[in-house]
Amino acid sequence: MFSLGSWLPALPRLAWGWALLDALLQGLVGACAISVLCSLLKVYLYIQCLNDPERQAEKEAIQAQRRVLEPLHVVVLTGVLALVGSRVAALVVLEFSLRAVSTVLSLGKGAHSSQLYLLCQYSLGCGVSCGLSFLLEGAPHGTCNLALAAGLAGLLAAYARRLARHVCTLYELHSRARYCGVCILLLATGHGIPRLLRNALAVTFAVADLAAVALINRDFLSTAEAVRFWTPLTICYTLLVIYMQEEPRQRSSGRLVYQTVLVRMGGLFILLLTVGRWTDILHVLVSLLGEIWCLLRAGVMLEACQRQ
Repeated sequence: MFSLGSWLPALPRLAWGWALLDALLQGLVGACAISVLCSLLKVYLYIQCLNDPERQAEKEAIQAQRRVLEPLHVVVLTGVLALVGSRVAALVVLEFSLRAVSTVLSLGKGAHSSQLYLLCQYSLGCGVSCGLSFLLEGAPHGTCNLALAAGLAGLLAAYARRLARHVCTLYELHSRARYCGVCILLLATGHGIPRLLRNALAVTFAVADLAAVALINRDFLSTAEAVRFWTPLTICYTLLVIYMQEEPRQRSSGRLVYQTVLVRMGGLFILLLTVGRWTDILHVLVSLLGEIWCLLRAGVMLEACQRQ
């Protein structure tokens, strides 16, 4: 495949520019993945609220979400994911993976939580970014591959937003008249959206976890350095998981969700103050903004999941 950077002169500024472009493309792919996740959850929650007469207010709230903010949401997340370094992104991915495994085990066999899918938005973006960074590391045409991935991810995100817009506008009419193929398909298989998301997220985070461990370990010159980093990290993450599990489920409110984000990022911030770098501290603050932005954008769907 043709690569523009392969025949241009090797200037330091030019190399920095290509690195910035790669970071933006990785951030765009991660932002599109988050957009696809939110669109599919919006479709699922809207159908669930439509089928329940007691949840009409939630249905109207989901339907009233401003479509103009969706492109802005992707742009902001692209910038945030591009700014976050691979080291902090890897730590965010590992922390969420442990929390997700603990939550799934506590829910019981065969159960699922739509709220967990919304809480993993930012971690999903970091996971996609980590996976791409690891898989394309040292590739001769990495920029072109990232551009192709960004184009495909953009198409998927656009079609998912179009599906959500169609469902929120016409599903109620088409599901009764039964003349729209998309709505008939959702009427028959819409309940399987959580299973589809669960399988897709499991594969994504499995790859992201392997990439995260590899990206973190490449910075250590010896086993002793790795042990000095992983030991306090393991203790910190264990305490965080225990704290999440001890929170009573009756207090599962929007305020508690933001409090949990502050506790998680605060623990990571304190940990990196002792074993990290100064750039990691800045990246943790950027990650905090990214987490809060994702939760604010999905506030209506979070309320619907909590009531469900």
